[in-house]
Amino acid sequence: MSTYLPTIKQLQYLVALHEHGHFGRAADASFVSQSTLSAGIRELESLLGVTLVERSRRVVRFTPLGEQVTAKAHRLLREAEELSDLVQASGKPLSGELRMSVIPTIAPFLLPRILPRLRRERPALKLFLREETSDHAVESLHHGRADCVLLALPFATGEVEHAHIADDRLFVAFPKNDPRDPPAEIPPSMIDEGRLLLLEDGHCLRDHALAACNRPDLRASATMIGTSLHTLVQMVDNGLGVTMLPQMAIDAGILHGTDVVARPLKGKAPSREIALVWRKNSPRADEFRLLAEELRAG
Repeated sequence: MSTYLPTIKQLQYLVALHEHGHFGRAADASFVSQSTLSAGIRELESLLGVTLVERSRRVVRFTPLGEQVTAKAHRLLREAEELSDLVQASGKPLSGELRMSVIPTIAPFLLPRILPRLRRERPALKLFLREETSDHAVESLHHGRADCVLLALPFATGEVEHAHIADDRLFVAFPKNDPRDPPAEIPPSMIDEGRLLLLEDGHCLRDHALAACNRPDLRASATMIGTSLHTLVQMVDNGLGVTMLPQMAIDAGILHGTDVVARPLKGKAPSREIALVWRKNSPRADEFRLLAEELRAG
């Protein structure tokens, strides 16, 4: 029986290197120097008496055993997170540290309205926010880097629980001088597939917009170019096409100072669901439901 047990920190370094595939990026994500991370992994290998990572100047490659050890490390770190959550849940609700990932098509529009009230009414809550695309946010949740995620459904989230926050209607945004005189509600058939501008890969709003339109030809021909909704609005304002915007962005004033007009998309399901999600069976589930109530009240 081995007398050596890996430390949580060493396992965190190993998992970070596996996720980022680069010592420098893994060190940045772990908030340590590259030499500290590298030394921690070498110490782990030395004390286990095995090679977990093959190193070269250009490539970081995990050995077959290294892959198995990393998979086990993921599970152990999750267990450690749940132990911490159990202790956290036993204290005062919505107090202490809480790490929440938020997707970019929600963060700048919803959080400025909600955070001031949370700071006033929940002064014991230390909310650490990370803005990430939906796929990265869900990955952070399942790997324990985030306690909960504020995102838009439907989206493939894996084994999670969620609380509904709001339905966020989708709008079509177009230049004010559009010669077609769009109606009060714009049917998907009216959208020119050659002029539709959408967010780049990784943003779930792109898929929500295309699903709401229910037009396969749009999926094939839409120009996926924008890195943010603000960028898309500027492109529309310069006559480069039309785009889809959520109501929360419009309500937050994203069109102020532009000559862009937005009207609701007409259809059976022209909206996305804003939800708070957390790991299934989390000991802090009641706390997350309470946070969802706070978000809904905002």
